[in-house]
Amino acid sequence: MIFEHFALNVTDAPAATAWYVENLGLKVLKQQTESPFTAFLGDSTGRVFLEVYSNPAAAVTDFSKQHPLVFHWALVSEDPSSDLARLVAAGARVESDGVVADGSRLIMLRDPFGIPLQLCCRATRFPTG
Repeated sequence: MIFEHFALNVTDAPAATAWYVENLGLKVLKQQTESPFTAFLGDSTGRVFLEVYSNPAAAVTDFSKQHPLVFHWALVSEDPSSDLARLVAAGARVESDGVVADGSRLIMLRDPFGIPLQLCCRATRFPTG
C-alpha cells in the first residue's frame, strides 16, 4: 500500500484551501465548489496528500486549543527563516522555533485557522521515493 492523503474537516474549507495555495505553494488537484467544499491538494511534486473540507456531518476539531504535538502537519522548507517571515506576514503565528540534536531546524506555527503546521529543514533529508 502507498499513502494517498490525510483529511481535515475545517470550519471554512474554501478559505483554508485559498490560504494553503497562496502561501504554501500547494496546488488544487480536485475541488468541489459546493458543500462540503472538498479540495484535494498536492505539493510541488504534484502528488495529492491533503484533503480539506467543511462537512457538517462531523465535528470540526478546535486545533487552536490543543498542543501542536497532538496533531500537526509538516512541510519541507529550504529557507526556514524566509518562509517563517512570509507565513507570519500572511497570518500564521509562531509556536516554537529551534534546532534539535541532529541539527535539523523545526518551526511550529499555527495557520490562520489554528491548525498546527511545521516547517522542517532537516540536517539529513528523508528519502523521497
